[in-house]
Amino acid sequence: MPVIRRGAASDLDAVAAIQAQCPEAAQWDVTGYQQYDLLVAVREGQVAGFLVSRLAGGDECEILNLGVDPEFRRRGLARDLVGTLLWGFRGDVYLEVRESNQAARNLYNSMGFQEVSCRQGYYDTPPEAAIVMKFHSC
Repeated sequence: MPVIRRGAASDLDAVAAIQAQCPEAAQWDVTGYQQYDLLVAVREGQVAGFLVSRLAGGDECEILNLGVDPEFRRRGLARDLVGTLLWGFRGDVYLEVRESNQAARNLYNSMGFQEVSCRQGYYDTPPEAAIVMKFHSC
């Protein structure tokens, strides 16, 4: 069972390595993640996944990035990370996902997210539309 905890500066090298192995994730400078809410999943003594989010208003939150080390995929880590965020937040949670990332879209749909719109040309490496998804909790 993974441990989900707040990420720390000491986790950023591992987060950067995971992000680099996830071409479907945004490839941002991980040092900027310290200004947001960073969760990490620890499995077998190592950081195996991460989720970055931010408050977008009193009752709105946005998932900015999510990645799982390929070695640890298909073990529920992404679900655990997203579930931890959803469990601790009441309101609307938004995210954008690559239109072609059907595995992620399936995961989010299975967790109660709804596809609410499409942003053409949102991603540029490679060029692709983003599907905007929303989760509402009371």
